[in-house]
Amino acid sequence: MEERMTLDECFAMLGRDPDVDAPELFAYDAADQLLLETAAPHFAALSPDELVVIGDRHGALTLGAAQVYGQRGIRTHQDPVLGERALARNAERLGLDTDDVYRSLPLDAALLTGARLVLVQLPRALDALDEIAAWIAKTADPGVIVLAGGRDKHMSRSMNDILARYFGEVSAGRGVRKARVLTATQPLASAAGATLAFPKWGRDRELSFELAAFGATFGGPTFDHGSRLMLAGLRAEHAGRAGDRSAPRRIVDLGCGNGVLAVSAALLFPEAEIIATDQSHAAVAATRLTAERAGVADRITVHRADGMEAVADGWADLVLLNPPFHTGAIVHAEVAHRLIKSCARVLAPGGELRIVFNSHMRYRPLVERHIGTTRQVDRDKTFTVLSSIRAQ
Repeated sequence: MEERMTLDECFAMLGRDPDVDAPELFAYDAADQLLLETAAPHFAALSPDELVVIGDRHGALTLGAAQVYGQRGIRTHQDPVLGERALARNAERLGLDTDDVYRSLPLDAALLTGARLVLVQLPRALDALDEIAAWIAKTADPGVIVLAGGRDKHMSRSMNDILARYFGEVSAGRGVRKARVLTATQPLASAAGATLAFPKWGRDRELSFELAAFGATFGGPTFDHGSRLMLAGLRAEHAGRAGDRSAPRRIVDLGCGNGVLAVSAALLFPEAEIIATDQSHAAVAATRLTAERAGVADRITVHRADGMEAVADGWADLVLLNPPFHTGAIVHAEVAHRLIKSCARVLAPGGELRIVFNSHMRYRPLVERHIGTTRQVDRDKTFTVLSSIRAQ
């Protein structure tokens, strides 16, 4: 009989790379452990392909289920590409044959059809949980058991209410090590036959196009205030200058979200070629839809990628960056720092990084150090917009 690890032994071998890493950050937490311990009585009844894992940040759930409980054919969905890559590296550390152990899939019917047990690391966004629950209720086995876990500090009663829209029975387990698991069973017939509410579409009086968003698209289908402030400055500087030789011809929207910056740039600079890049499944799907509806999809290439890895050295005349400041539920400065640093490589000599950020983050010294001469374009009570020029 194959000798299996304990959860503690398995988790001790996991790393976060290539995601943001620091001594205070870990590849697992108490919610991962509690989810697997809660699921343990159900594993023996499963056949391969009947276990689905959603939101596994760095592989703790998928690899714990495989290495400790012997599960195989696990279907898994991670919205961030860095999560997928961390899972793959951790599987290699554990000496697992990934083709046998798991498959990474988008959030769709292929992920969930026939699933009898679904483990969910609860997402930050309630819309993300809504979309996950809707897909499970619509496509999983009617007898599916959903175990959704998280840290107490990141959970709310609204999560129970969302699950109750789609399942007849929803209950909360007791808290253990400041974590808790919600259990949902009995998918509602109304949910199984309903049309999915995603993507959602939003309008804004300052935009000539609609914005798309899936559940995990950061900010939803809205025009966020930081992007609004950045675009106001760009429009003021370039109004009436269509065809101007000084206008940027190659533009990158780094961390494209719902596509508002990429599409706005395509409309403001009609001769420009745009690359929109984000590590999120939900973001790149939303950006593609936003660009299609705005009629500029032929000039916007969208990549699901880590930072600037899809952009060639010295390619960009202009980079637009409204950086995130969190990884999962964790706020950490290095998330934005690594994106800012990556801009130097792709900017052409004389190219511009235009960045907006919460003013208290104080990114200007970092921008000046890695890009070049920097000026403040705008500032209000919350946000600062900087323009930094790459040295010739």
